[in-house]
Amino acid sequence: MSRVAIAVVLLVFTWNSVRAADDPARLEWNVEGVTREALVHAPAAAKSTPSPVVFCFHGHGGRMKHAAATFAYHTHWPQAIAVYMQGLNTPGVLTDPEGKKPGWQKTFGDQGDRDLKFFDAVLATMKKDYKVDDARVYATGHSNGGGFTYLLWAARGEVLAAVAPCAAAAKPEFKQHLKPKPVLHMAGENDPLVRFAWQQRTIDELRKINSCGEGQPCGEHGTLYPSPIGTPVVTYIHPGGHELPKNVPPVIVKFFQEHVRQPAPSS
Repeated sequence: MSRVAIAVVLLVFTWNSVRAADDPARLEWNVEGVTREALVHAPAAAKSTPSPVVFCFHGHGGRMKHAAATFAYHTHWPQAIAVYMQGLNTPGVLTDPEGKKPGWQKTFGDQGDRDLKFFDAVLATMKKDYKVDDARVYATGHSNGGGFTYLLWAARGEVLAAVAPCAAAAKPEFKQHLKPKPVLHMAGENDPLVRFAWQQRTIDELRKINSCGEGQPCGEHGTLYPSPIGTPVVTYIHPGGHELPKNVPPVIVKFFQEHVRQPAPSS
């Protein structure tokens, strides 16, 4: 083999090694006898420096690998630990009633709370393996993953600094459990699955929960509803359907970077 050919091979090998090293790592957990998995991208500094954590949940029928490529929080916020969770086959409400595709539990007690327990296990591992900043733990998801993000807020809100559900609606039974928290909600005005009217009702309830005032423009497609208690509601309403616009993940990252979890008031 010529020197030129050897040099090309070495260059390709080095490039692929760099790319592989930058890819999220696949990790497994055993949750009540069931193997669960997620892709985790943690910066080297997370071993010694308090670092934020972003949990990302795909939609029904989705995959963690596609979520990592689509949301790509590890590229938009390289200082954060990005966790792309993988769901299990779950009956869908709007599609896939037989549960042949992966998704997330829909409400309290559904599927034995398997996904809430999965979240707990993964967060515990992140805290064991890395120096997690407890004041900067975030959750976001699309469609069924967005619905699960609302469930996380209702069931595990005490550990979350802010949430960003996309193309989803909060179930009525969540209302009494949602304590004020910064939230960014993304919706498509022509969503054929999660109707915009359903999402609008959720947004209206969130404004009440967070004691928000009137809205004001906030970037392209954005509206900020300020809150005197520091828990604003931000909406990103685009003219499309159920899809996740490619410019939404950087907007979510910016929103997360602006909010840290406040300590619980002393009794």
